[in-house]
Amino acid sequence: MQIYVGNLSYGTTEEAIKDLFEQYGEVASAKLITDKETGRAKGFGFVTMNDDAAALEAIEALNGKDLDGRTLRINEAKPRENTGGSRGRDSRNSNSRGNFNNRY
Repeated sequence: MQIYVGNLSYGTTEEAIKDLFEQYGEVASAKLITDKETGRAKGFGFVTMNDDAAALEAIEALNGKDLDGRTLRINEAKPRENTGGSRGRDSRNSNSRGNFNNRY
């Protein structure tokens, strides 16, 4: 199960998150999200636990708890929704110059 971990202090490390969740079971991965341009933490991340029962126990126990002076917001991660933006599209076919089907 993938778990969303929000409202993190910018000083919180992936190791600290992993250690926190390992109290409830094996952590497959812990990843903090960073800004691509600055490399600075965005204040949230994701933890993956293979045992759903352990993951649910961790969510229940840790949501609302304090870590590094911040109250954690923890829940099961939801899949990203497609917002209709240009991510993932093949931009080569989006203009008339590259789309030969419109010419002939």
